[in-house]
Amino acid sequence: MQFIITAYDGTDEKALDRRLGAREDHLQGVEERFKTGEHLYGAALLDEEGKMIGSVMVVDYPSREALDGWLKVEPYVVQNVWQKIDIQPCKVAPTFMKLYEG
Repeated sequence: MQFIITAYDGTDEKALDRRLGAREDHLQGVEERFKTGEHLYGAALLDEEGKMIGSVMVVDYPSREALDGWLKVEPYVVQNVWQKIDIQPCKVAPTFMKLYEG
């Protein structure tokens, strides 16, 4: 199943510090899951000043339960970066999925 995840960072004065502190571990996990085809696309959400305030990701997991399993170990969740997470099932167009078919 494919999902769009829109996750918003906290708005307190330490929010960006938490993000930057967890960022290397987050990106390493994204890279590993990209190689396995679980993470299809991701981007940082920016405010008007260009400061990172959240994330959007398109992921592909066998079930919602598998997705929830990843979220339990995701550094941005574990380190309290993402404060609000919206998850919506989606279907990625076949044209874009050709990248993952080899």
